[in-house]
Amino acid sequence: MKHPEEKFLTQAERQRIEERISAAEKRTSGEIVVKVVAESYHYPLEAMQGSLLLAIMVGIAVALLISEETMWLFFTFFGFSFFSAPHTESMWFFLAIFSVSFMVFHELLKRVSFLKRIFVRKANMREEVEEGATYSFFRRNIHHTVNRTGILIYISLFEHRVRVVADQGINEKVTQSDWDEVVTIIINGIKTGKQADAIATAVDRCANILAAHFPITAGDRNELSNKVILGRNG
Repeated sequence: MKHPEEKFLTQAERQRIEERISAAEKRTSGEIVVKVVAESYHYPLEAMQGSLLLAIMVGIAVALLISEETMWLFFTFFGFSFFSAPHTESMWFFLAIFSVSFMVFHELLKRVSFLKRIFVRKANMREEVEEGATYSFFRRNIHHTVNRTGILIYISLFEHRVRVVADQGINEKVTQSDWDEVVTIIINGIKTGKQADAIATAVDRCANILAAHFPITAGDRNELSNKVILGRNG
């Protein structure tokens, strides 16, 4: 089964982007790295909270709709015939429905991204993408280029967010608005289903930005791999 990142970009599309990175770096001493992750975090607390809320709603709704006689038959069928106090059946029936619903919803929210996103705050997603991008920047040693001219284009699919992280040497000369433009190019491309073309265009735009401040120099070498990175552990 293919991972979300592999569905997002086919092998042929990744190769095309890698070729554009190679061509772009022939014009600048800067280094461009592209990374795509399915999600920047798995949000276990939000999945738990969403499951609890949905399970409570289902448990209450079912308990209110089902008559006490039906509940008594339910428990009798499963061998529980010791309830005699008023409304006891309702309470235990609710707990039974709640428990089953919670397990079902918890597994569902872990596997269905668009449902889990309902329970994740935008601020949390923004923070996790920021942290994931920064971690990836240092993990891939993008900060180790000779003139501190590496940049990371980080795309997080679950959060629907793109982040450009640039090294110190670049940030001293390039404004955030330039990187915002790169982010917009990619996001608009994803919305139209043309993410590969958009990323390739974004790479070209990064090359133009870098070439204006960090043109190619004699003896320049490729310090970082041009391969598109997939997955958080990549």
